[in-house]
Amino acid sequence: MITDRIAEFLAQKQPQSPCLIVDTEVVKNNYLGFVNALPFSRVFYAVKANPAPEILRLLVSLGSCFDTASVEEIQMAFKAGAQPHQVSFGNTIKKEKDIALAYQLGVDLFAVDSFEEVEKIARVARGSKVFCRLLTDGAGAEWPLSRKFGCSSAMAVDVLCFAKKLGLQPIGVSFHVGSQQTHLAAWDHAIKAAAELFSALAKHDIKLKMVNMGGGFPTQYIKKIPDLDAHSQVIKQALIRYFGNALPETIIEPGRAMVGNAGVISTEVVLIARKDRTDDKRWVYLDVGRFNGLPETLDEAIRYKIVSERDGEQLAPCILAGPTCDSADVIYEKTPYLLPVSLQVGDRLLVLATGAYTSTYASVAFNGFEPIKTFVI
Repeated sequence: MITDRIAEFLAQKQPQSPCLIVDTEVVKNNYLGFVNALPFSRVFYAVKANPAPEILRLLVSLGSCFDTASVEEIQMAFKAGAQPHQVSFGNTIKKEKDIALAYQLGVDLFAVDSFEEVEKIARVARGSKVFCRLLTDGAGAEWPLSRKFGCSSAMAVDVLCFAKKLGLQPIGVSFHVGSQQTHLAAWDHAIKAAAELFSALAKHDIKLKMVNMGGGFPTQYIKKIPDLDAHSQVIKQALIRYFGNALPETIIEPGRAMVGNAGVISTEVVLIARKDRTDDKRWVYLDVGRFNGLPETLDEAIRYKIVSERDGEQLAPCILAGPTCDSADVIYEKTPYLLPVSLQVGDRLLVLATGAYTSTYASVAFNGFEPIKTFVI
């Protein structure tokens, strides 16, 4: 959305494009929305979604915890004021030296999905708490996760038993239903698998107590999505259905849904051209593309809403592309966008709901184009 604060900033500051503007009031409202919808769950913000210091400081002040993927992100959270007990090292792929450093900094909650990762943690972070990530298929997610993370339920039993044998504390299980998940049933399936794992581990005298339900909560782009209340109702019902009166502690790791709708990218039209005089579609080249702010347009997975000052005039389909000298830097071609026929070089477009996975994903000066500049207001 374009909030009044973002509109005022753009009008008064007229920042050079491309740039991302993030409204912290929206982030605050999103956080409170999660607290109200899922009051029984601790919120661990996924730092990778947008690690802007202003956002991290705000979330610390609101009482949030943090899901981190590297020592650098752990240090970002600490610099913002987070305490070690508020930080989880949620990446299942960690260098041993990074595990040791995180442990020295006070972090003692780690994700695993393999025997080898358990061995590393046991060597350099003795006595730490671990949770095992389950493999999910990501069906229904617009940005589905691959088989890179997680393991089968059968293997998870053995991994957590192995962790206990090596002196670690196996405390729970985690899953991720896939980013921008719009199929509510995905939560039911994953929570059922978690409950089955609890029962399986109990037979090995291991009493798990925590379910990390990960991220996956969607933000509004173009297609209509179930709201947070719909997700929370399914989650509550599934927890009761599969765990009964023995409800576990739960964690959620929202990233996209925490900051996505808080951001707007301002971009300039660099060129409008056709490949042949008979082409019915224009190519519209912007000063932002896959390598400096819009990586999630890969395979056109995430389709952002785009507005211009010429909205309301006659529309025609166009292909959108970025500014770099790389043929992969095409944003939308399979499904062309409708933009005003009167669009001109130099016009500004606003790409909505771009607060997550834009500035943080941007490459470092590919073709000399700097990562997108961020303004947090």
